[in-house]
Amino acid sequence: MTTGGRTRLLRVDPSAPDPAALATAAAALRGGGVVAFPTETFYGLGAAARLAAAVRRVRELKARPAGQPLLLLVDSVAMAESVAEVTGEARRLMARHWPGALTLVLRARPAVPVEVTAGTGTVGVRLSPHPVARGLVAALGEPVTAPSANPSGFPPPTSAAAVLDYFGDALDVVLDGGATPGGEPSTVLDLTVAPPRVLRQGAVRVH
Repeated sequence: MTTGGRTRLLRVDPSAPDPAALATAAAALRGGGVVAFPTETFYGLGAAARLAAAVRRVRELKARPAGQPLLLLVDSVAMAESVAEVTGEARRLMARHWPGALTLVLRARPAVPVEVTAGTGTVGVRLSPHPVARGLVAALGEPVTAPSANPSGFPPPTSAAAVLDYFGDALDVVLDGGATPGGEPSTVLDLTVAPPRVLRQGAVRVH
């Protein structure tokens, strides 16, 4: 699915998003579209994680380097288990920090497209506390990619207007939840190595 025209801008209440707007955005994702949406820090760029062609669109829009995987948003531990091998240590950290700014890198299930894993065999998963981000994942019923909605090397956006400045009509839907606060990104913790390794220090301090 491509827009072939104007990006659809849907304004939503960031604390209580309209289910109809989320359903519209989820339908776009289901059809292979790309949707921008607010998170607790910046706007993210979403594609249905199991649709390789859609994930490729995200990579192309961002000019994402080939070797860099994309993190996925989930709405539950059960959804995380659908794409990753969730260990006991991962469950402990999920119970303590989710929903929140902690991305856990785990072994990917075989069905996860290489466009997500970048050939690493691993996948980063996170449960966002933002009602729009979490609601979009729930409306789709599948994990959603969530890199920041900016071309690589440019500042991540904190408004729908900034997203449109970057991508114009190249997106299918933008969920406009108003300004996001920015701040530190999620901490990325690799649990596929022993001891676990912090790949990116962000908002969550893991001990």
